[in-house]
Amino acid sequence: MKASLLFLLACTAVLAVGARADSPEEPKALVQKVQELAQKATAMAKDAFSRVRESEAAQQARQWLSDNAELAKQRLLWLKEQLAELLKKTPAA
Repeated sequence: MKASLLFLLACTAVLAVGARADSPEEPKALVQKVQELAQKATAMAKDAFSRVRESEAAQQARQWLSDNAELAKQRLLWLKEQLAELLKKTPAA
């Protein structure tokens, strides 16, 4: 995650230099371009963070499911045994 954030910041710096090269004599236009690029970079960073959070949540859910699958199987087996014993004790009609 740190590497992708650093990459994003480097891209922003490159875009800012490009904006400077496009309009060397117009400081207001340069400021506006840099602000637009910064907003785009911020949106990209937020999107990247959102993806990482979603990915981490999915990974945690998969881990929880794999950790608890065996427990669920054991509980279902126990429930099946309890139900079988209950049916044995119930008199046939």
